[in-house]
Amino acid sequence: MYSKNATSINEQIDQLIARGLEIPDRAVAAHYLANISYYRLAGYWWPMQADKVSHTFKPSSQFDAVIALYNFDRDLRLLVFDVIERIEIALRTRLIYHLSHECSPWWFQDTSLFINVRELTKTLASLEEELERSKDVFIKEHLKKHKDDMRFPPAWKSLEITSFGSLSKLYGNLKHTIKSKDLIAQEFQTANHTYLPSWLQAIAQIRNICAHHGRLWNKNLPGTPKLMSKPPKPWIADVPTEHEFKNLYIHLCCMRYLLNVVNPGNSFSISLQSLFTKYPTVDEMALGMKSGWRNEDLWRV
Repeated sequence: MYSKNATSINEQIDQLIARGLEIPDRAVAAHYLANISYYRLAGYWWPMQADKVSHTFKPSSQFDAVIALYNFDRDLRLLVFDVIERIEIALRTRLIYHLSHECSPWWFQDTSLFINVRELTKTLASLEEELERSKDVFIKEHLKKHKDDMRFPPAWKSLEITSFGSLSKLYGNLKHTIKSKDLIAQEFQTANHTYLPSWLQAIAQIRNICAHHGRLWNKNLPGTPKLMSKPPKPWIADVPTEHEFKNLYIHLCCMRYLLNVVNPGNSFSISLQSLFTKYPTVDEMALGMKSGWRNEDLWRV
């Protein structure tokens, strides 16, 4: 049975010092612990601990280094979130345009177009909740004007307010016979429908981490993108092995690839390299970065 009581900030500082973390300024540490919870910061000092049971730190472990990691991760999250936004909007636009023309403005409610109807039902339930919560004028006006129409608003309205996760699920769940599924993959330069769904689902999971202010640094990620053997656009020569897909690097590569399609001349590579320059003590390997990643065709400015 769990029996630990809540501890004060001073007690937290005493405990960290007793375990070997160097804290030269208690007031500074108290400020951070008052604004960033102990267990949120724990994700950044975890690798600094020599013993994960007693939680004792390795020699010369510093509180300042913990804060540097935290700040790096925050900046990284903001950068990645901005990149994902561009990919999300490009996907949303293509889904709405191509499927509405090929099928109908209500294609996303047509069960005959999807592989797994049960999964579609879950996705539509989430969309319905989003529509009910929506304060957007174009949604409220549509529901008011067409209250006798039991369908959702058409795709160009409904899918403007749904999440990236729902969009990626809708795309991945489309039957392979739907021409737009391959067309969208081709427009993203990912050959066909075999690869893009796994990329989008992995990116959607990272987007959720960013949206909820979760940790990206030294994080085991759940998504496993399927990689093309010969991508039509610049890619990486030093490809991580599948067991390394839990690291952020391969996901960053997928994002960079898609971003180069929807936003040519983007500054993602420059911004990422600048971030590592700003925080020189950050271990790039904790993100799965390959030693020569800056020289890869994908990442060249």
